[in-house]
Amino acid sequence: MLAEDAQLPVQPRPTGFRGTTLAQMCRTDAEVDSRMAKAIAAGATTLKKAQPTSFGGYSGYFADPDGHAWEAVRAPGFMFTEDGRVTLPD
Repeated sequence: MLAEDAQLPVQPRPTGFRGTTLAQMCRTDAEVDSRMAKAIAAGATTLKKAQPTSFGGYSGYFADPDGHAWEAVRAPGFMFTEDGRVTLPD
C-alpha cells in the first residue's frame, strides 16, 4: 500500500494525499539525498527518510508545502538517456 510505504496515515486520509505520489527518478543514492534536502530547504516536510528499499533501490518521501506526497527514488533497472530522460526496463 502506497500510503503505508510513504508512512502516511490511511485514515483519516490527509487532505493532500489522493492515493498517488509523484516520483522523482534519480541515478544514485546521493542524488536521492540531494533532492530530499533541496525539497526540505524549499519548505517540504519529510514523510520518510531516504533508505534502502525492499526491491534493491533507495527512496524517501516528502510532502510539498501544499501537502502533496513526493518520492525521490533510485530504482534498479531504470536507465537515463544522455539528456536525463528515464527509460523503463523491458
